[in-house]
Amino acid sequence: MVKVLDMTRVWAMLTGIALAVWYLGAVYLEFLPSEMLPMLVTAIGGFELFLFGQDVWLKKKGKHG
Repeated sequence: MVKVLDMTRVWAMLTGIALAVWYLGAVYLEFLPSEMLPMLVTAIGGFELFLFGQDVWLKKKGKHG
């Protein structure tokens, strides 16, 4: 069974990629993107970086502790 946190990570990844593509497409096509769009992309990216760092820390702690 898939854990709820794992599914949250998958949805965050897909949402972050979709928002980043949307933002870069708007910039490329010279549209004025929403000011909130880059903040959403960085917030989701920060969430993913935090979880990645937490996974690395927990794996390291498990081997040495």
